[in-house]
Amino acid sequence: MSGNANGVKASESATTNKDVQLGRPKVRGVDIMRDPILNKGMAFTLEERQLLGIHGLLPPALLDQDKQVYQVMQNFYRWGNDLDRYIFMMGLQDRCEKLFYRVITENIDLMMPIIYTPTVGLACQKYGMVFRKPRGLYITIHDLGHVYDILCNWPVDDVKAIVVTDGERILGLGDLGAYGMGIPIGKLSLYTACAGVQPRHCLPVMIDVGTNNEAIRNDPVYIGLRQKRVTGEPYDKLIDEFMKAVVKRFGKNCLIQFEDFGNHNAFRLLETYRHKYCTFNDDIQGTAAVAVAGILASLKITKVPLKDNVFIFQGAGEASIGIAKLLIKAIVKSGRTEEQAFNQIWMVDSRGLIVKNRPKGGVTGEKVEFAKDHQPVDSLEDIISKIKPTAIIGAAAIPGAFNEKILKEMGNLNKRPIIFALSNPTSKAECTAEQAYNATDGRAVFASGSPFKEVSYKGKTFHPGQGNNAYIFPGVALAVIAANIRDITEDVFLASAESLSEMVTQEHLDQGRVYPPLQDIRSVSLRLAKEIIEFAYSKGLALHHPKPKDLACFVEEVVYNTDYNSYVPPLYEWPEYITSSNAKL
Repeated sequence: MSGNANGVKASESATTNKDVQLGRPKVRGVDIMRDPILNKGMAFTLEERQLLGIHGLLPPALLDQDKQVYQVMQNFYRWGNDLDRYIFMMGLQDRCEKLFYRVITENIDLMMPIIYTPTVGLACQKYGMVFRKPRGLYITIHDLGHVYDILCNWPVDDVKAIVVTDGERILGLGDLGAYGMGIPIGKLSLYTACAGVQPRHCLPVMIDVGTNNEAIRNDPVYIGLRQKRVTGEPYDKLIDEFMKAVVKRFGKNCLIQFEDFGNHNAFRLLETYRHKYCTFNDDIQGTAAVAVAGILASLKITKVPLKDNVFIFQGAGEASIGIAKLLIKAIVKSGRTEEQAFNQIWMVDSRGLIVKNRPKGGVTGEKVEFAKDHQPVDSLEDIISKIKPTAIIGAAAIPGAFNEKILKEMGNLNKRPIIFALSNPTSKAECTAEQAYNATDGRAVFASGSPFKEVSYKGKTFHPGQGNNAYIFPGVALAVIAANIRDITEDVFLASAESLSEMVTQEHLDQGRVYPPLQDIRSVSLRLAKEIIEFAYSKGLALHHPKPKDLACFVEEVVYNTDYNSYVPPLYEWPEYITSSNAKL
């Protein structure tokens, strides 16, 4: 009979006096097996199985973590499509968190397109079918006045990072309502996989105010409110209550990342809260940083100074305007005036070139400062012929917007044209990598938002760069959490862009890359975090004191360890018999 030194069964000794006093439920070994944070599956040793009272509940074989990784990968390859692989990996995350992240970190370039773009876009569209187990918190418009109570229902007290969405503009797919919850879950998975942010510190949140997508509202398996979106004052009250409740529940240093809000809300919410809370908008600022990093790296190939480039943006939403504004800061830093920097950037929206007094109208909000004194031009082809850009950047989710004629014209205008097709998912890309290289005789400097396979052209193999926000936001989050940065300024994102661009080596450039290889993203994120922390201390933004003497070691010490034998703070206190047994759980 398995038991402790006093002959008491482990399952019977699982309730301590403290548990009884605090009204906690009895902790059983089987509960630990069902807890994804603590579960080790068949890696539990014989001693652990006996101490926890789970001897016999598992097959007798002992499979260490390496063997479990092998088993997971065999199952992963067995599935015939990426959506099934996504569902399989989410199931693994629900069962065994450390094994999930071990698999992800060891196969990051393979797993990234599965747990995030482009597959996460399809998963969100089919979230009613994909949904197995709730993760994170769902806060609805009907919860006004009770948001703090809902946050108190979350069982972890030391949350340090929240990714929140209202589902109105999911990738390039539009309003998906509560189905958009797949994005915060995916983003926070990358927090851990790419930068080692502790999973227990992360909380995905869905703000459900309804959806204007009638097809989704009528979906029989829809998981959200079946009503049209609530806007105006009630919406603003809910967001404001949420922000205040986060600080009350988790403290002023809890990072709040806004994700996939509609354009009309994204900018104003960022401006409203950016200097009052520890917050940033990844679609505006994260996208901007990764795109500017790609541009800065591209200039090492084109040899055209930043101040001499002309940029045309296909799209004038939050992504394009975010990129343009950060690019202006970079241009000004290179020696230009702000007015000169604005003159280098041209915007195109659904009504054509954004110019002053445009007959078709639509030049409002954030677009106004980019409007030029120029005659209206409708088609992108004509705009490129007249403006003669050195770079075109697509972020409007219009598939095929960069057609063959446009690509060839860019090749005619430039020795090495910069072509960034940044829209997600892949189905929304402005052009493919192959189209860009073929139309420009292999001279394009290409980057995309979603991954493209390598392209062979005239005996040379190109490795298209993926301008994935994951190069930026996990490292930024790690730096913010570790150094207690509460005001995430635009200068932080410019420093991030410059740091990332400096990690692109000549070898990468020779391969056609303007970003480091995806398989290096963990080391990239840790280096980025270290350099952001250094920058934050130099600008007085870091509130963690004293400043660590060795920032590299400081960063390494706070990252998540996927090894089963590393310490895992539990969701509830462990029984005394476990902690006294020296079992490495």
